Amino acid sequence: MTQGEIEQEKRGTLLKTIASDLGFASCRISKADFLESEAPKLEKWLKEDRNGKMAYMNNHFDKRLDPRLLVEGAKSVVSLIFNYMPKASTLSQGPYKISRYAYGEDYHIVLKDKLNELMFRLQEKLGEIGGRIFVDSAPVLEKAWAARNGTGWLGKHTNIIHPQKGSFFFLCELIIDMELKEDEPINDHCGTCTRCIDACPTDAISGPYQLDATRCISYLTIELKEAIPIQFKSQMENWIFGCDICQEVCPWNQKFSILHAEKRFEPHPDLLLFEQKDWLEISEDVFSKVFRTSAIKRTKLTGLQRNIQFLS
Repeated sequence: MTQGEIEQEKRGTLLKTIASDLGFASCRISKADFLESEAPKLEKWLKEDRNGKMAYMNNHFDKRLDPRLLVEGAKSVVSLIFNYMPKASTLSQGPYKISRYAYGEDYHIVLKDKLNELMFRLQEKLGEIGGRIFVDSAPVLEKAWAARNGTGWLGKHTNIIHPQKGSFFFLCELIIDMELKEDEPINDHCGTCTRCIDACPTDAISGPYQLDATRCISYLTIELKEAIPIQFKSQMENWIFGCDICQEVCPWNQKFSILHAEKRFEPHPDLLLFEQKDWLEISEDVFSKVFRTSAIKRTKLTGLQRNIQFLS
């Protein structure tokens, strides 16, 4: 090992130690390079209109595949995960269901705060570092990078699965101009299992590792701003914001998912008391109070009401 490689490894170890101290469950590193194998997959997915009304997915095609076009001088892509699995006692017991990730404060805000702190601490130790933080807010193929550096493997439901932590976690990234030792990918351990495919009520998982977003309940309840197609009326299984079905049935989550320990992800106390009447009669004031810092505010009250009314 050369002196340069030793230094890269030391810097990577420091980065991972700081990330762990801040609560990240994993921190893995890739060389910032062109995602050659992803290019034809992304092109095919877009040409088949699997992105539906998410027109933004057609933008910045080159930047999605090459982080050096996003961050000048980029040398490393750092993938981090943060658990969001809530305690069973906080899971919705009412008539309607929202995805676990939306129970507490908006993850964009929480994780950006943590990534900024990570960069600050890293620069305290190593000096000025150029780069950017990313939390599901820019043209970054986060799952491709996570699979490349061994954060986990891409499951048949197209989510990243960590062998000791399941998949109930957020993915976020640092793209920085510092060379770090790369981490290796790990093997796919889905085997012959098809539970996620079999359980999806809308057939959004059109085949192993293939997602038709236009059929996904998360897309229908969040991304789609128009009326939900009537064909899905009997298939929503009472989800009004997002969907966790493919993750709930996954054996890796049933065995290994890790509860979060982040106070900012705790649900608003009023949310745990919601009954059907509260959802059906929710007002702008109640919506603003309960979901003021939640990712659910993305749908606005009108979007949430649309989803609730569609189920009735």
